[in-house]
Amino acid sequence: MKQKLSPSSTSSFSAYNNGLHLYCTFQACVTSFLKELPKIPVPPLGKTLETYLNCVQHLIPEEQFRKTKAAVEKFGAPGGVGEQLQKKLLERREKTNNWVYDYWLEDMYLNNRLALPVNSSPAMVFPRQNFRDHRDALRATSGLWSNPSSRFRDDLPVDVTRGQLAGTPMCMQQYRRMFSSYRFPAPNTDSLSIKFVSGFTELCVHLLLQTVSLVFVQFFVLETLLNGKLLTDAEIFSQLERIMKMAENPNERAPPVGVLTSDGRNEWAQAREALVKDPVNRDSMALIESSLCLVCLDDASSALDLGDSCRAAMMLHGGGAEKNGANRWYDKSMQFVVGLNGVCGVVCEHSPFEGIVLVHTNLGRTKSETSFSFSRRIGSPSKILQRFNLDMDVFKFSAYGKEFIKKQKMSPDGFIQVALQLAFYRLVPTYESASIRRFREGRVDNIRSATKQALAFVQSVTQEKPAASAITGNAIDNHLLGLLKISRDLKMEKPEIFCDQTYVSSNQFILSTSQVRLTHDMFCCYGPVVANGYGACYNPQSDHIVFCVSSFRESTETSSAVFSSALKEALLQVRDLCIRTNKPPQSPAHNAGK
Repeated sequence: MKQKLSPSSTSSFSAYNNGLHLYCTFQACVTSFLKELPKIPVPPLGKTLETYLNCVQHLIPEEQFRKTKAAVEKFGAPGGVGEQLQKKLLERREKTNNWVYDYWLEDMYLNNRLALPVNSSPAMVFPRQNFRDHRDALRATSGLWSNPSSRFRDDLPVDVTRGQLAGTPMCMQQYRRMFSSYRFPAPNTDSLSIKFVSGFTELCVHLLLQTVSLVFVQFFVLETLLNGKLLTDAEIFSQLERIMKMAENPNERAPPVGVLTSDGRNEWAQAREALVKDPVNRDSMALIESSLCLVCLDDASSALDLGDSCRAAMMLHGGGAEKNGANRWYDKSMQFVVGLNGVCGVVCEHSPFEGIVLVHTNLGRTKSETSFSFSRRIGSPSKILQRFNLDMDVFKFSAYGKEFIKKQKMSPDGFIQVALQLAFYRLVPTYESASIRRFREGRVDNIRSATKQALAFVQSVTQEKPAASAITGNAIDNHLLGLLKISRDLKMEKPEIFCDQTYVSSNQFILSTSQVRLTHDMFCCYGPVVANGYGACYNPQSDHIVFCVSSFRESTETSSAVFSSALKEALLQVRDLCIRTNKPPQSPAHNAGK
């Protein structure tokens, strides 16, 4: 009799059985739809400069502000450098689908030389699975490949915005990049390779090679087709069992080459260049780089705490080389992690798409394995994962959720942002991503949540004079970045406005926040963007809010537990303030009776 997974083991995986279906559907319709979307505008130069000054005035000393204002006025003077660069940006807008996309991609991701895990790659954590044995884990893995052909449609509803401007169509380009992208390491600047396909048949050909990283850090290739048909779950399960047996052979074990992808980007680029000089390694690398995704079957660790915080850290970095840290390949856009102890989730390379697209994804199916390994002439890597002393605190705030906030006639996101500012009341520069997908190839711009109004609120609640204040903004960051990049393209001397200390410090975001709405008791997490900062991802539900707070243990200025405690207190304080404010006044007759 065929053995089945327990309900708790299948629920979260069945919620993700649409991935290839979504992916192949969008290949046919996304290009034509893209032309129907408006291009992202170039904001008026004067308005951006005015907003920039308003952003920084309340956070810097008066003497520094005078210098900044002088640099801004010089930049924006009639006939000055600013107007020249603005004209070039407007010309660039006419020639491209999205004038800021390449600039933003380089600045946000490809130019960043830090290691991908923790510093860049976010993760989604599934509910813990109750696997009875390794066969249950393999069945869950094979179930990721539910046949997409039976659900293939010629069209799929386009994503639309919610909240403000609700119902506005959104760009779907990011769906095309989920399974077709690979980030190549290179000195100074990485490159993002994207292989678009036009339909379901071509997608199947592209799926021919899939890479699975197993317990003993070995790599196996599973072909996706047999006689032109995708394989069944049972066929996949059979192949996975065979791979597990092959991986148990100590003579087949290879050096943990995957750990090199967790190094700094310059270091990994140098190591990759050495690897591909060997023909065997070069062919093996080509197989990995052309695969649809990776599935990482993690070893079970008896010492592993299976709480939310530890599972989040395991998704972000694998627990270091002594656990499953070497069982990853971070350059690939999608890595599905299935732990034999039930710790499961998805790790993504962030440059091709945003977290909300990851939320909507899953995977399909596969067959007949061919194993390969790297040349034995390559020695064991000497470097291991960087910045893995991550301080992660995941907690569920259960006092209330978004329904209470809506009853206060407030935006749940705005409400939570105010609580975050109150928790970190000195209002260091704060980053919150804002989707601009209603424009062609739109990704995100920055909401600087630490506004002058937020500062005033925090001061009134805490009744303390701030030692430092905050940066605020109104979507000026992409525009300023574009002006800076245009000056570089024109080989001009960097304008004074961008050399000013105010501009430099205003882009150091100590608190990086993001709302990622999920159901099925899952959550997303990521690391801080600066060494002395915090990452704070939150998931508001009807009656609770899930927070994932991260920082680096090596920083003496941060503590995830301390920040989480302050955040809980802030959420309760803001709730109590709302209740007091909304309490109806007592009638004169009632007062007279006292």
